[in-house]
Amino acid sequence: MDEVKKPSKLRRYWKETVRVLRVTKKPNRNEYKAVVKVTSLGMAIIGLLGFAIFIVVQLLF
Repeated sequence: MDEVKKPSKLRRYWKETVRVLRVTKKPNRNEYKAVVKVTSLGMAIIGLLGFAIFIVVQLLF
């Protein structure tokens, strides 16, 4: 019975994938810059937080 469901799940997955690819579009220059800025800011915040934790641990022990 599982063998009957697998092709339908695979077919449904493929249809959803094709649908998503049709809807998506390549970002323009402004959208790309915004994504890069937000990603860079997030990485910087996470890096600074990790560095602060490292410094605190080094000072405590």
